[in-house]
Amino acid sequence: MKTLRVIAAVAGLTACLAANAATPPVTDAMIDADAKSAGDVLSWGMGPQGQRYSALARINTKNVSQLVPAWSFSFGGEKQRGQEAQPLIYNGKMFVTASYSRIYAIDLKTGAKLWKYEHRLPEGIMPCCDVVNRGAALYDNLVIFGTLDAQLIALNQDTGKVVWKDKIDDYAAGYSYTAAPLIVKGMVLTGVSGGEFGVVGRVEARDAKTGQLIWTRPTVEGHMGYKYDKDGNKTENGISGTLNATWPGETWKTGGASTWLGGTYDPQTGLVYFGTGNPGPWNSHIRKGDNLYSSSTLAIDPDTGKIVWHYQNTPNDGWDFDGVNEFVTFDMDGRRVGGKADRNGFFYINDAKTGQLLNAFPFVKKITWATGIDLKTGRPIYNPESRPGDPAAGGGEEKKGQSVFAAPGFLGGKNQMPMAYSPQTGLFYVPANEWGMDIWNEPVGYKKGAAFLGAGFTIKPLNSDYIGALRAVNPKTGKIEWEIRNYAPLWGGVMTTAGGLVFWGTPEGYLKAADAKTGKELWKFQTGSGIVAPPVTWEEGGEQFVAVVSGWGGAVPLWGGEVAKRVNFLEQGGSVWVFKLHKN
Repeated sequence: MKTLRVIAAVAGLTACLAANAATPPVTDAMIDADAKSAGDVLSWGMGPQGQRYSALARINTKNVSQLVPAWSFSFGGEKQRGQEAQPLIYNGKMFVTASYSRIYAIDLKTGAKLWKYEHRLPEGIMPCCDVVNRGAALYDNLVIFGTLDAQLIALNQDTGKVVWKDKIDDYAAGYSYTAAPLIVKGMVLTGVSGGEFGVVGRVEARDAKTGQLIWTRPTVEGHMGYKYDKDGNKTENGISGTLNATWPGETWKTGGASTWLGGTYDPQTGLVYFGTGNPGPWNSHIRKGDNLYSSSTLAIDPDTGKIVWHYQNTPNDGWDFDGVNEFVTFDMDGRRVGGKADRNGFFYINDAKTGQLLNAFPFVKKITWATGIDLKTGRPIYNPESRPGDPAAGGGEEKKGQSVFAAPGFLGGKNQMPMAYSPQTGLFYVPANEWGMDIWNEPVGYKKGAAFLGAGFTIKPLNSDYIGALRAVNPKTGKIEWEIRNYAPLWGGVMTTAGGLVFWGTPEGYLKAADAKTGKELWKFQTGSGIVAPPVTWEEGGEQFVAVVSGWGGAVPLWGGEVAKRVNFLEQGGSVWVFKLHKN
């Protein structure tokens, strides 16, 4: 199938040439070194490895209490809802996406709007978990982001004009796109959202300058992957696994495994890492088997699209645990490894080059679906009593399977909100949640564009005094070194810095900072709406700045059951806050 990209031929090329004269191009080398550069933030994760660690230390444990607002910018209008975006910082501008597939360029010094692009969404879009967007990518003179109707759009950084546009997939079939794209070797890598609609997950690579499709790799075993020539024609193919090996019958055709959070890239290993979502439908009795490559971590060769290794965190997932959470690479004991805090409640350490499981341990306090992870086989030790029952088990007419209590709940021990890793302390900072669910299976059949669950559920808090907990996790020992509890769930990301700090936000509206070694809370600021986005930091003119997007929403109020009652008083919003140290 030829790519459906649209090139704004004359206007786009003219704008491109003009912008190149004004804006220094963002290069692969700059993106690879993003974690070490002080004056910009070029990628989701504050570096392609996703560590969310800044080497800046002007703001530190001694002076963070003096942080004050520098400016705030409102997204405006009635289109609020969940704001989960991480801003990008480059060449005097902030590029930040907002709900309903919008993106803004903002002057870093004044907070003034430079331009806005608002994608026209069609009727009938079907985003699973709010109308969110988690961010954009920068390359050359372009800023690239995805839309709720599953399109990818590249804009001129200076003007906001469309340079190229490409359709990822059919929104009417349940596909959408909510992640920040990943730039690797001049390519823009994307996944797909829509796992609750019977879609088929995949990772794709396009030429970042033109949008030309280069390769596509499905993440459901049995589907075909392809490479493409410059005219968009298929040139090579390869099956992602063996047909029917782990998917019975034709269940692989609607297998889910969407790659809805995006990926990370490690220049040291040369591999990209994508997590995959739940298999479809939720009713695991319909699709007996491991259901590769759902609920897994995949390491992919960006040059070819080949899956180099895979590790499945939850084989035959029956709880919607997914496996999309970010795989963050780092050095441990002279070895390049990766850490992942999975929705299923276990924290995994894998060899980043081979995928070998090195360790796995709980990072939440209550897990019922498994008693542990067998480090020899790499497989979970299931608790059969915690798997929801088969509606067809009694014979005759299917109605409803046996309901069970399972923990964590399907919203996960950690969900979309990214964790951070500090090479200074050697700790991960994980925004964790303690909750469970009553879950049962139901009969279900696939219908294009319809929800494909085959399950019902009710989310329940496990404690009266807290759900969320920011936890400092030691990846060597599995020990939780300290924690800061939060009454409502934590749904925003984390950042850590060489100033000895950890920053994170809460649904109650606070951006907070704590001592990264001790967990002592040192500063907080009320932003006016719940924070469900990760903060960033950069330096300019001898000053360090911190920014975060504020705007309550996301999956919790939509799917939260009894949990939603804890946050139903919160107001929606849509704004960016920027902070700096007060000058005496």
